[in-house]
Amino acid sequence: MENKTSRFIAVDYVLYSVNEANEMVLEEQTSKDKPFIFLTGFGSAMEAFEEKVEKLHKGEEFELSLTKDEAFGDHYPERVLRLDKEIFCIDGKFESEKVFEGAIVPLHNEDGNLFMGKVLEVGDSKVKIDLNHPLAGKNIMYKGKILENREATAEEIDFMNSHLNGGCGGNCHKCSGGCHGGDAEHECGCGDNHECGCGNCH
Repeated sequence: MENKTSRFIAVDYVLYSVNEANEMVLEEQTSKDKPFIFLTGFGSAMEAFEEKVEKLHKGEEFELSLTKDEAFGDHYPERVLRLDKEIFCIDGKFESEKVFEGAIVPLHNEDGNLFMGKVLEVGDSKVKIDLNHPLAGKNIMYKGKILENREATAEEIDFMNSHLNGGCGGNCHKCSGGCHGGDAEHECGCGDNHECGCGNCH
């Protein structure tokens, strides 16, 4: 983190992906009651997103278009894996209530790194998982409003530091930002029996 003042920013936005026909597809939406909140300089918001909104004042509206390279990068075919169904079994029973087409599931590689993967297909013996970010390979657009932009307090900075040292870094539920760290070529296994979700890690 650079030696500069960190800012507390709350944003209400709508996120769209932009297809080849230049049509916008709704991907994610916050609300005034549940905005996206982050502190600048901690890497918890996408760099291009943070650079744009950090300069705006409370109450300002904005539109921000990002290319795939500025957003979530390319979609890599090698990050689409076929994993044994046994990986998703608890006490010998396949977790069909959690592992189904379209579900986002947590995976750990042999080094203990966490991945969030999207289930593309459930077969007789294999589960096809995509470890790419859901918006990888796509241009995106944010339309939003700044609900708060002020200097972060010492307590907020301390909280963020402790949160980062303890794990995720905050605001993880719907995959708008890179919760997919690590090397996708490692064999993955889900040892956890918990609900999954990823997100707002821009």
